[in-house]
This record gives sequence, structure tokens and C-alpha cells, in this order.
Amino acid sequence: MSDVRHVLVLSDRDTAQEVAVELADRFGVAEEPQLVRDALAGEDDAEDAQWLVVVEDADGRLDPSALDELAAEYEGWLEAP
Repeated sequence: MSDVRHVLVLSDRDTAQEVAVELADRFGVAEEPQLVRDALAGEDDAEDAQWLVVVEDADGRLDPSALDELAAEYEGWLEAP
């Protein structure tokens, strides 16, 4: 077993929540992904925050390129490991 964690970066909370639902629908992710607000360095405004969708992939079964494609559909990206 590998201890893999995928991080998808999205522009806002609503989009991150939609992607979390899509992860379950498309990839059968059983464990609910964690949503994390990531304020941009030096920014005080809450509007200038990115949202991270953190997906645990202990079995290493999720395809990073497919996750990146999903994030891109929502104008986001998969963070490089």
C-alpha cells in the first residue's frame, strides 16, 4: 500500500464542493475528500483564497491525469506531488 494524497486546486468553495461530489460519482471515492481554504500569500481578502480538495488514495488507484482533467473542467488543476 502506498500513502498517496492528491490535491486539486480550485478557485472557490462552491466549486471545490462540486468537485468533491464529482470525485465520488466518477471515481467511486468512498472517503469524503477534505476541503481546505488556502489563502494566497500576502492576501488578507477572503475573496483571494484558493480551495484545495484533498483526496486520500491509500491504494494508489486514482489516475493523476484523470484527476487533473476533472480539475481543469472547473478551471482548476492537480497540484504536482
